[in-house]
Amino acid sequence: MSQDFTTGGKVRPITRWGTPVMHAPTTAVTEFGEELHELVRDMFATMRAAEGVGLAATQVGIGMSVFVYECPDGDDRIQRGVVCNPSVELPTGKDRTLDPAEEGCLSWPGGYSSVPRPDKAICRGQDAFGNDVELVGTGLLARCFQHETDHLNGTVFGDRISGRARRKLDEQVADLAWRYPADWPVSPKATSAPRPGTAAEDE
Repeated sequence: MSQDFTTGGKVRPITRWGTPVMHAPTTAVTEFGEELHELVRDMFATMRAAEGVGLAATQVGIGMSVFVYECPDGDDRIQRGVVCNPSVELPTGKDRTLDPAEEGCLSWPGGYSSVPRPDKAICRGQDAFGNDVELVGTGLLARCFQHETDHLNGTVFGDRISGRARRKLDEQVADLAWRYPADWPVSPKATSAPRPGTAAEDE
């Protein structure tokens, strides 16, 4: 990116699984002007406030095909950027190695589950100005590219695990729901559970 979109944004509430925008394909980005740039700045601010490594537009309630990332690659080097209208190419045959690492999602906070994914991914799309980009992701960055592109296709990682694993995931999220206000990360995570009988318990 020739312009810095990583600063100057406003933190927005993160949309949760179950909201329709999270489970529907997005609309392609066709205008690469200030409206998009404002969204991208806000997405970076929101991702950082939530301590994430990637964020799709659907996660702030916008059905546009764009995601941002600030994520270490397979060599632990931080890579950051924005991709509009992404597609992901994954290795096949003997070049395909699955990484079974646990995965989480800012839109289903507090839950983690093993999601086998290829440890390399090529992500193609456009930058914030409409220029074509081709990015090679390894390690966690490869997972990030796949996870965020899934979001833009209406898929959450909970759709990729077994029913038993999904129930366990949902239980984890329910157990920690008290930590995450409805407008998180605009409001920060709670640091201690509400005492029984307090008003916070009923919110």
